[in-house]
Amino acid sequence: MILVTGGAGYVGSVLVQKLLDRGQQIRIFDRFYFGEKSISSFSNKVDIVRGDVRSFPENVLGEVETIIYLAGLSNDPTAEFNPEANYQINTEASVKIAKLAKEKGIKRFIFASSCSIYDFLNSKDSVKTEDDFVDPVLPYSLSKYKAENKLKELADDNFCVVILRKGTVFGYSPRMRFDLVVNTMVKDAFSKKTINVVDEGLHWRPLVDVENAAEAYCVCVEANSDLVNRQVFNISLDNFQVKDIATTIQTTLDKNFGVKTKIEFIKASGKIRSYRVSNDKARKVLKFEAKMSIPQSVEKIASHIKNGDISDFQNPIYYNIDWMKPIFEREGV
Repeated sequence: MILVTGGAGYVGSVLVQKLLDRGQQIRIFDRFYFGEKSISSFSNKVDIVRGDVRSFPENVLGEVETIIYLAGLSNDPTAEFNPEANYQINTEASVKIAKLAKEKGIKRFIFASSCSIYDFLNSKDSVKTEDDFVDPVLPYSLSKYKAENKLKELADDNFCVVILRKGTVFGYSPRMRFDLVVNTMVKDAFSKKTINVVDEGLHWRPLVDVENAAEAYCVCVEANSDLVNRQVFNISLDNFQVKDIATTIQTTLDKNFGVKTKIEFIKASGKIRSYRVSNDKARKVLKFEAKMSIPQSVEKIASHIKNGDISDFQNPIYYNIDWMKPIFEREGV
């Protein structure tokens, strides 16, 4: 049995389907802030437990052999709006559940971290490896990095801890988001016929399609523990300058969907992060390589838009901060 916390989320809903396709038994633990529509296609094939990772019941771990911790506040605006909840969910709860898992003899804990921990270190555009020094300062990336360090301390020969630092994720998911750079640009191209790029778009981002991100977790579930225990892996397709992302999306939508867009450069309101990461370790150790290109992923999103699966781009459910802010205010969390 594999327990996936946050299994109804943007990455989680894609991952759970892939694990089911591999014949795995799955239990989802999720607060379902965004509803259960994302898991409707397989809800009758999985165990579902509704709950908050901050008050995690031990009995959820029954029969579990592996935990994939995807639960969390998953972007900077949401973390900055409520840094306390961000730390409680991303750091404290992940470590608490890992300790419980270790006590109960569960063998593997896979943690969803982020390449954003490289923050502003890439001023000279050096390509960062998992062994490079990092010093994150923003609440989201800092919470992930603190969790990484605490989780690695729990690892031993009987408790395998694996950490995946994903690049900025993009692509279609049953729990769709339009607050991620590629997805935002596609949405704006359809709704505004304009793609906005901050400053000159020279800053770098490592990107990975949600399907490939999910595949990386599957690989870590199946990998020999001797290869992955205590290991951190950068997971991305490649590094892209934002201006090139915009041009690729503009060209793809024009060529394949007849969507004509213009690119507008707007002034940044603050310091812009720019960082690049190396994928060599994942390629060599995990034998994993992300292959879903930006055009392929954009075509998939666009097809869902054209088919009418997505139409109300203003719906706050597509934007984490817009959806979560009133929930935080209402629940006082």
